[in-house]
Amino acid sequence: MARYIVHRLLQIPIPLVAVSLIVFVVLRLTGDPVDLYLPIEATAEQRAQIRESLGLNDPVHLQYLRYLNDAFHGDFGNSLRFRRPALSLMLERFPATLQLAAAGILLSVLLGVGLGILSAVRKGSSLDYFLMAAAIFGQSLPGFWLGIILIMIFAVSLHVLPTSGMGDWRHLLMPAVTVASYQFPQVMLLVRSSMLETMNEDFVRVARAKGLHETGVIARHVLPNVLSPVVTSVGLQFGRLMGGAVITETVFSWPGVGQFAVQAVFNRDYPVVQAAILMMALLIILSNLVADLTNAVLDPRIRRG
Repeated sequence: MARYIVHRLLQIPIPLVAVSLIVFVVLRLTGDPVDLYLPIEATAEQRAQIRESLGLNDPVHLQYLRYLNDAFHGDFGNSLRFRRPALSLMLERFPATLQLAAAGILLSVLLGVGLGILSAVRKGSSLDYFLMAAAIFGQSLPGFWLGIILIMIFAVSLHVLPTSGMGDWRHLLMPAVTVASYQFPQVMLLVRSSMLETMNEDFVRVARAKGLHETGVIARHVLPNVLSPVVTSVGLQFGRLMGGAVITETVFSWPGVGQFAVQAVFNRDYPVVQAAILMMALLIILSNLVADLTNAVLDPRIRRG
């Protein structure tokens, strides 16, 4: 197990370096960074001084290495809009995104696992067909559309929930439902297919032949074998949500990482954009790592492989 953990940890820097390189190149293709620091009427001498202070006269590969070293130490520069360290601005909004992602994942797991089990047990019934259709419909709904519909119904018409912002559980309910609406169908379909496959295995037939009740067969023999793909799916989803539920945060004015990153893109606040993208990438990588390690604990064949 220790060898497997070390092997996975050694793989973390590779995608991070790749993402940092892409961010570095793309941001420099959008225009001269000097234009963000000086007004249009700035003189050539002023522009030359800024270029020198920013190190833009150095070769490109040296600029990238310096950027990579600064990013490794958590230094992404100061926000051009707020004049504060970009990383600290992102970290201030991190708890809001964490709260939204955790609530959305919890809701999607509870609904997905419960309805997936019910659909598999009642395979071929009217309930099964209804749940399958609901899952497909849920995955087809655009997040921004569902969020607007929820606001119109529960905030504008019924006046039972606030339209936007962050506060008590009432502020969290509609954004969490919007996030879960796309996530829980994936969990449900995965649980259903995994259960149907496992229920046809020989060891399940043997358990039934011994006279075990169907509920006991599912709880003791089927569900443990369904956990591995579910953990992987949830880990991937959680990483994406932690990276920034951009649409949901924007619709509900949720003060998280995603909304702040969108604002930074429109404001051309490059230090914040760099910090946001690398933070999102790191969160996705770490969530995948946690999912892989959890699967390795649940299934010894993974770590032996």
